[in-house]
Amino acid sequence: MAALTSVRIGVIGVGNMGSAHIEYLAKGAVPNATLAAVADIDPARIDRLRATHGDKLAYFDSAPALIASKKVDAVIIATPHYDHPPIAISALQAGLHVMSEKPAGVYTKQVKELNAVAATAGKIFGVMFNQRTIPAHQKVKDLLASGEVGEIRRVSYTITNWLRSQAYYDSGGWRGTWAGEGGGVLMNQCPHNLDLFTWWCGVPSEVRAFCNFGRFHKIEVEDDVTAYLKFPNGATGTFVTTTGEAPGVNRLEIAGDRGLLTLDNERITFKRARKPIQQFIDTTPDPFPSAETWDCSIAGGSTGDQHRRVTEIFVAAIVKGTPLIAPGEEGIHGLTLANAMLLSTWLDKTVHLPFDDDLYWSELQKRIKTSTFKKPQPSSAPTTPVDISATFAGAR
Repeated sequence: MAALTSVRIGVIGVGNMGSAHIEYLAKGAVPNATLAAVADIDPARIDRLRATHGDKLAYFDSAPALIASKKVDAVIIATPHYDHPPIAISALQAGLHVMSEKPAGVYTKQVKELNAVAATAGKIFGVMFNQRTIPAHQKVKDLLASGEVGEIRRVSYTITNWLRSQAYYDSGGWRGTWAGEGGGVLMNQCPHNLDLFTWWCGVPSEVRAFCNFGRFHKIEVEDDVTAYLKFPNGATGTFVTTTGEAPGVNRLEIAGDRGLLTLDNERITFKRARKPIQQFIDTTPDPFPSAETWDCSIAGGSTGDQHRRVTEIFVAAIVKGTPLIAPGEEGIHGLTLANAMLLSTWLDKTVHLPFDDDLYWSELQKRIKTSTFKKPQPSSAPTTPVDISATFAGAR
C-alpha cells in the first residue's frame, strides 16, 4: 500500500475536547491533514456541527458507523474514558490509525488488551499526552535520560493546582462517578502528571496511597490523594494531588546522585553537585560535610497549542514515519500508577507492582454495582451552558 500524503481524520466524540480538535483541524492548522468526518451519539451536537461545516464533513451517529465508512484514514477518540479502549481496538482492527485522548483507559486490564491489538495492527497509535510537548518537561526528560542528574535517590511531585468547583462536577452526569469515569482526580486531571512522572522516573515497584473520596466535593470518587512510592533501585517518592486546594502548586523535585533538580510552574532549577553525592559521602573525611554545588541555568519555557502539536506529530508519523512523542503503548504506565493508588487505598495496604489486573477490575466493579450516589439536582436549569473549556486549555 502506498504511503499516505494526506491524512483524512475523523473525530469521535464532539464534546468539549472533541470540539477543540475539530476547531484546529477545520482551520487546516495541521500539515498534511484534513478534517473529514465527525461522530457523536448526541444528535444536537451533530446538528450544530452540520450548521457550521455543511457538506464539508461526513456526519455519523456512532463510532462504529464512522469507523466502517471508509471516509477516514485516522481517528481521534474524545469520548468518555471507558470508551477509549474498545473504540481504539475497533479502529485499529479496521485498518485506521488511532489517537486516543487521555487516559488510555480506566483500568489496566482493558489497556493491555488494546496494546496487544496495537502491537500487531501495523498502524500508528498515540495518546494525547499534550504536556510532553512543553519545552520544560522535555528538558527534564533530557536531563534525566542523559544521566546529568545521576541515579534518582528521591522524587517528590505535588500538583495541587487542579482546583475544581462543584459546578464542574455537576456539568456532566458521568463526572465524579465510578460508573462514569472510573475515578476522580487520578483519572481525569492527573493522567497528564502521572504520564510525566513515569516518563521521567519510570514506574515504581511499591505504592502505599491514601485517597480521600468526596472530601471537598459532592462526588463518590477521589478528590484528594497522597501516595508514597518506592522504585526498583531503592529510591523513594511522594505524589500528592487534589482538586480542592487553593492556591495550588505544581512542583517537581528530584534528588539525584549529581544534584537537585526542581521544576516549579515550568521553571527549572538545577543545583549540580561537583562530585557524585555517593562518592562524596564515601570519601570525605569531614563528619559534617557541605557538598559543593553549582547553580545551573537551564532554559525551559512553556508553550500553547499543545493538543494541535501532538496531532501534528501524529500525522507526521503516518506520512513520514517520524517518531511519536507519546506512543499509545505508553499510556498504560501512568494508568498503572493511578490504579495502584486506588487499589492500595481500597485494600488499606501497600501494593506491589505489577499488581493483579483482575483484582483491580473486580474491586472497581464492586464500587460501581453498590453505588448509591446521586448527584444533587439543581433547583432550576442554568440559563447558559457551563463553560468548562479551561479544563483542557494550555497545560491545565
